[in-house]
Amino acid sequence: MPDAQNVMEVDAIVIGAGAVGLACGAALARAGHQTFVLEAALRIGSGTSSRNSEVIHAGIYYPTGSLRHKMCVAGRRRLYEWAGSRGVPHKRVGKLIVATSEGEIAGMQALFQRGCENGVEGLRLLTGDEAKAMEPHLACVAAVLSEETGILDSHAYMLSLQGDLEDHGGAVVLGAPVMQMSILPDGRYRLQVGGAEAVEVVANILVNSAGLHAVRLAGAMDGYDPALLPFFSLAKGSYFSCLAKPAFSRLIYPAPVEGGLGVHVTLDLTGRIRFGPDVEWLGHDDPDIVDYTVDPGRADGFDDAVRRYWPGLPDDSMAPDYSGCRPKLSAPGQPAADFRIDGPELHGHDGLVHLFGIESPGLTSSLAIAEEVVHRLSGRA
Repeated sequence: MPDAQNVMEVDAIVIGAGAVGLACGAALARAGHQTFVLEAALRIGSGTSSRNSEVIHAGIYYPTGSLRHKMCVAGRRRLYEWAGSRGVPHKRVGKLIVATSEGEIAGMQALFQRGCENGVEGLRLLTGDEAKAMEPHLACVAAVLSEETGILDSHAYMLSLQGDLEDHGGAVVLGAPVMQMSILPDGRYRLQVGGAEAVEVVANILVNSAGLHAVRLAGAMDGYDPALLPFFSLAKGSYFSCLAKPAFSRLIYPAPVEGGLGVHVTLDLTGRIRFGPDVEWLGHDDPDIVDYTVDPGRADGFDDAVRRYWPGLPDDSMAPDYSGCRPKLSAPGQPAADFRIDGPELHGHDGLVHLFGIESPGLTSSLAIAEEVVHRLSGRA
């Protein structure tokens, strides 16, 4: 970003250089807008985008017609095309969602039906024997096979988005925390940006894709109606690496649990296994005090969960790995909230979009969310 003056006027600002923010920035730049993506950290994707399972989700779990459903299915199709055309490492490995008791079979059938209603390709409802023929180490009584589920090198993907942004005249500005925002009388947006040299920026278009900080930033925006802000809380998810020899060629997911998809087996692009995440409601909404240390004591709960579908898991096979944090728009015990893409049709401010609660499947959905953001901004963009 040029810094010849302390006050700059630009066309479009995106706050947050995670996968969704970078996708939004690239989409705006492709549409012909001078676009800058501001990131408080010193590297891209250092928040939620680098603390997840790196799974390309098919779109099975989400209520039909919800934003999570529509963004996931459209985003997954776009993401495979994008990764294939730009050399981003990825693999369509497939996934088995498994029932480990007779009482969970109805849930598998419901998941299969919802996936079909959501337009997800490559789904099959399997008996336990059919699933175990595919994965001999598996223990289950029924399963849903999702052939379209995959894995992705998320950092390489974000670098490709940054490259696309820069190819179209945009830029990412690192070490640039947004300290204050306000809506000007002429409808533009003023931002006070900190960092090595503080600067004031005035923009025609503003996209708040600040992830865990998005609700807080919106709440501090002068001129924005606080009644429009959603409920917000945080849930931590821990991961453990597997020290045993890989036993599966596909991702293995249990029946979903409150707040997440259960402790599952994921693979990286080298075939190594990791477990997680679990769900740990933090009981607060302050992302600045989240402790990302993985408690080794949580291994017992992981071991119990994984042995339900992998009874042959060798003893002492888990080691603490990393953790992430999800921006939750629902409280414990409530149904999972949908994505919030709050544009002018809600708040009445042309050129402004707030992205709230963009957790899983946010990485998969990123390109579709970016398209939707540009659509919501069509009056100004």
